[in-house]
This record gives sequence, structure tokens and C-alpha cells, in this order.
Amino acid sequence: MAVKITPAYIDMLNGAVEREIQVSLQYLLQHAKMEKLIKKRLPENILLDKTTYDAVGKFLREIGIMEMKHAASIMERIYYLGGQATTRAKKPVVGGSLSEFARLGVAAEEEALVLYRQILEATIENGDYETRELFEKIYGEEEGHLFKFQEYVHMQDESQEETGKLSEWRTVFTDDYFTLLNKAVASEIMAIIQYTNQHEKAAYLKLRGKETPLEVVTDNNKAKAVSELLKPIFMQEMDHLEKISERIYLLEGEAVVMPDPMPKVGDTPDDFLALDHAAENDAILLYRKIIEEAMKRGDTITRRMFEDIVMQEEQHYWKFDDYVR
Repeated sequence: MAVKITPAYIDMLNGAVEREIQVSLQYLLQHAKMEKLIKKRLPENILLDKTTYDAVGKFLREIGIMEMKHAASIMERIYYLGGQATTRAKKPVVGGSLSEFARLGVAAEEEALVLYRQILEATIENGDYETRELFEKIYGEEEGHLFKFQEYVHMQDESQEETGKLSEWRTVFTDDYFTLLNKAVASEIMAIIQYTNQHEKAAYLKLRGKETPLEVVTDNNKAKAVSELLKPIFMQEMDHLEKISERIYLLEGEAVVMPDPMPKVGDTPDDFLALDHAAENDAILLYRKIIEEAMKRGDTITRRMFEDIVMQEEQHYWKFDDYVR
């Protein structure tokens, strides 16, 4: 290969993947927390069509999705270079107010820009001009994120006094219930990372090979077909993550920020399908348990939400099941 590839270089690129996954989850969870914060808005905001939380929440979600796309692009490049993309992420820090979201965003984006300048220098040293072009694009977008967060660092947070006492109907939402709901959050985070990584691993040279006349004529193979199968699924899992974490925040709980179990990628398309089939099976069993518990507590909204999610997870399961033998 014309590009000089070393373990240290791949590690540096994986450091960027870890950072992108971290901030993507951080911004998406902050967006989910907006519904909780809106409930604490100043009373006079009832006269407005939207609050500052609606305005900030919109760009947080947009940036969160963009960061996950960055992670995917870097993973794909790592696989093209013959490396293995990581499934690890640094721990996201969510915070509790708009100004704190902004301060955390500024810190995260500044760290990214420092790292990406180092990567840009390394791409020249290694003759990796394609990766340099990728990171030049990402660098410009991260700089835009930094400037956006800087606009909100000194804003006055809208708030109102807490009563310090839960209404009677909310006393059913106990710690063990939040623990159960957070198992779903951790499961969705795992799925997002696992499916994203597998989607990009289809770019790995060993998986790109065309062996049969049909593969040559169609410019397709099993790895590419599985990759295309995964893309809409992990986008739907991101939607699940937001909905579940938003519900937790609304009920005055705190969402977890790390995957459990840890993502497993596998080495072949058959590995991908088997691992994802098992992950969907586990998610369905967990979500049925949550539905049962929500019914016991009279939590109709959570029950209905998970009934919708289970239907989608079952669709994922059957898509994988078609190919698992």
C-alpha cells in the first residue's frame, strides 16, 4: 500500500472515533433532556410558541447526528487502510442546564480540534492524502460546532423553583424502575455502535472481494448487502435511544451514557448477522419485561412507547433471521 500505515497511526484515528461516538451520544442525550428542562421554563414563556430549549434542542440533535456520521466515515477509512475500528467511546457528560450543555460542548469541540490538527499532520507524514481530505472536512464542521456552542456559554438559564416533593402519581417511578429503563438505554447505545461499526466494516478489503460472476455483474456481495441492511436499522435505534432517555428525564430520572453489553462486531457478514440477531432477541425480551412492569405501575405512556419499539425491534429480528441459519 502506498500509504504508510502503523499501529500508532490507526490508534490515532481510533482516538477520533472514540471522541465522535462520545459527543454524538452526549448531544443526543442532551437533546432528550430538553423536555425535562422545558417543564421548568419561566411562567411567562407560556405566551411563546417555543422556548430557548426548543431552539437549542434542534441544533443539538442535528450536531449529534452529524458527529455519528463523522464516526462512521472515520471507521470506514480505518477499514480501507486495513485496520480495525474501535467500538469504545469516552464517557459522555450530559450536564443539567443549557449553559452547561454549551460549556461541555465548547470543551469537547476544542479537544477535537487539537486532536484533528495532530491527525492532519500525521496524514502528511504517512502520505495519506485521502484521510487528510476527510479530516479537513470534519475539522471545518467541528469548528462550526465550536462557534455555535460559544454563542450559548453565557446565556441565562430559564428555571423555576423546585417543590422538593414529588406529586403522588410520580412516586411509582422508583429507583428499580429507572434501573430497568436504563437497561434499555444501554442496549440501544450498544446497538448503535455495533451496527454502525459493522456497516462500515463492509469497506474492509477482505470483505469487498467479488468471487462469483453474479457478484461481479451486480457489483455487490454479501458484505455490501448486509451493510445496506444495517443502515436504516441503526438510524431507527438512534430514535429509540432518544425516546427512551427523554422519557427517563421527564420522569425525573437520569439516563445512563454507556453501552451494556459492550458492542461485538465480528469478522464476517455471517458474524454480523448472528450477533445482531442475538442482540435483537435480547432487546425484545428486555422490552417485554419493561412493558409488563409499566403495566403494573400504570405507566401507560412508557408501556405504549415500548410496545411501538418492540414492534420495530421484531422487524429487525426477522430481517436478520431471514439470513441466519
